[in-house]
Amino acid sequence: MGALLLVWTGDKYFLSLVPWLMFGGTVLFVLEPRLTRRSGGANQDRGLATALWPLAAAVVFVVAIYGGYFGAGIGILMISALSLLRMGDVHRVVPFKNLLAGCLRGVAVIVLVIYGEIHWGYGIPMAVGGLIGGYLGGALTGRINRTVLRAVVVVIGFGLAAYYFWTLYGPLELHFGGE
Repeated sequence: MGALLLVWTGDKYFLSLVPWLMFGGTVLFVLEPRLTRRSGGANQDRGLATALWPLAAAVVFVVAIYGGYFGAGIGILMISALSLLRMGDVHRVVPFKNLLAGCLRGVAVIVLVIYGEIHWGYGIPMAVGGLIGGYLGGALTGRINRTVLRAVVVVIGFGLAAYYFWTLYGPLELHFGGE
């Protein structure tokens, strides 16, 4: 759906949402332990996971559309959404995120190839880089301490959000008094 939206509308409509999606996804990832904290017995834990499931499913759906449309920072957004689904700790979520992101990007590429929208001079190096980065990231994820990995994800998420805010909106100018 995201790739079709891109082909039909161009990229100008969705780009202004990118920094907000990055920021929101990172905030969800930061809050996920509090949102899904075990609050007693197993039944209460299951009830909380059940209560969050519709929100998490909606977030995964929106992230998937975004991934097919634009895709920058898709990993942060997908990790946040999957964490809400109680997929397990970050070591379990990241490989699943890689699989889902690869599938949604694969479908998006097929759509873009069918519509003749691929710029092969950019696309091939990006695909190679994505495959290498995905493989190396997946291999390293299992070896990194959970707390460190969560911190890295949060720093990258907020860093990407700041970058896209800066890129789209420029520096914030503060005016004081009569200036």
